[in-house]
Amino acid sequence: MRKKTMATFALSAIAAGALSVTACQSTHAQAPNTSAPQVSGVSDLADVRVEIVKAALQLTPDQEKFWPAIEDAIRARAKNRQNRIAEVAARLNEMRERTPLELLRDRDPISFLHRRADALSERAADLKKLADAWQPLYQTLSPDQRMRMAFLTIFVLRELRSGVEQRLLQSEDYE
Repeated sequence: MRKKTMATFALSAIAAGALSVTACQSTHAQAPNTSAPQVSGVSDLADVRVEIVKAALQLTPDQEKFWPAIEDAIRARAKNRQNRIAEVAARLNEMRERTPLELLRDRDPISFLHRRADALSERAADLKKLADAWQPLYQTLSPDQRMRMAFLTIFVLRELRSGVEQRLLQSEDYE
């Protein structure tokens, strides 16, 4: 039993490492990508994330019935995130075509606040959908599965925070 638990933790650590690499790849980019996102790339990344979490949890056949809703929520979040990134990239490209004087004259802080509020509302709705999808499965997880899920979550959040901090430090170096 102890060897199985250690093997599971090793699998979780490897999975978390792979997930953090894929999750942080945009944080470590040298320059923002202003081109439209590649749908197949987003789908592939979502596939990797889904498989890593599923492998780390080692779901039982009874628990598998809850998984499709979670997978759908993960994929919807990824797709919506890419759509938001594409919208921002399009706006940046549009802004690059204008002169600084035009940008200053035509700026609209209220419009910006509305766009930001809409994006945050969408992110909140996606997160709520994900939490709602996870709840039935989470209630069936064994203590060992919950521990692996907690480990995976904490590890990924720590890696994301480190990636953001690294990106901020890099941006300060270039100013």
